[in-house]
Amino acid sequence: MTAYTADAGTDDSGHRDLLTPAQLADRWGVTTGHLANLRHHGEGISYLKIGSRVAYRFADVMAFEDEHYVSVD
Repeated sequence: MTAYTADAGTDDSGHRDLLTPAQLADRWGVTTGHLANLRHHGEGISYLKIGSRVAYRFADVMAFEDEHYVSVD
């Protein structure tokens, strides 16, 4: 499974296609258990299930983050 490695900046040009639950949890500051609960309840972000492995498409993560962006004026 291809993984995403993030730099501290906002440049996403070096991203990979898939993130592991651990990588997404680190990105969002939540636990992998929280992501598992979201999947179990059919909430949160879409994911791939390949055998017993779970992966998140980077494009889906970016779209989900964009949809949940709150602008404060």
